[in-house]
Amino acid sequence: MSEEKAKRILIVEDEKNLARFVELELKHEGYETELAKDGRIGLEKAQEGDWDLILLDLMLPEINGIEVCRRLRPTSDVPIIIMTARDSVIDRVSGFDHGADDYIVKPFAIEELLARIRALLRRIDIEEEQQHRKQTKITFRDLSVEKENRIVRRGEEIIDLTKREYELLVMLMENVNVVLPRTELLNKVWGYTTEVETNVVDVYIRYLRNKIDVDGQPGYIQTVRGTGYVMRTPE
Repeated sequence: MSEEKAKRILIVEDEKNLARFVELELKHEGYETELAKDGRIGLEKAQEGDWDLILLDLMLPEINGIEVCRRLRPTSDVPIIIMTARDSVIDRVSGFDHGADDYIVKPFAIEELLARIRALLRRIDIEEEQQHRKQTKITFRDLSVEKENRIVRRGEEIIDLTKREYELLVMLMENVNVVLPRTELLNKVWGYTTEVETNVVDVYIRYLRNKIDVDGQPGYIQTVRGTGYVMRTPE
């Protein structure tokens, strides 16, 4: 680990021995960690803390891992790695659909978990650095995005977006009048390099519309049935 501020990782896991083992290994690698023994505590800590990554079990007491993801995603884009013994395709897809960034099946080698954590944090750091270097402003109708400081405005009103919502909006605004397929959005915004059966794009478009659209006025984002989405200039 570098001399920079240590990354903070929340471990939400009810298996006490596994949680403690993972915590010790992460601390040995230089991470700051905190444990949550059930989904309710985990969700509270996730919402209240400034985390760089969350390790999340699925089969948790109080609130299961999928529900924790579902409740957390509208307000946070913190990277989430699911740790679970459930390895069916349905379980994996459900995890990704509800906001997980990666998925590791128990039992796992700690070296693999550490590698996945490093890869995910590295990707996030690269994305943030690329965003920091861009210093242009884009507009569409009365929407504007100041890329240097990631400020989104509708008129003079500042709109608070999560990281994924912001990236999705920028992608659409940089391609006005171009229909963007869901597969392309998955690749550019979420980093998926292969086709995945998921409705995560549709879910985030809904989140975005709820924040930027104004009642009684035409929406900014149009759905192209069976393909994807587009922002079209008014005729």
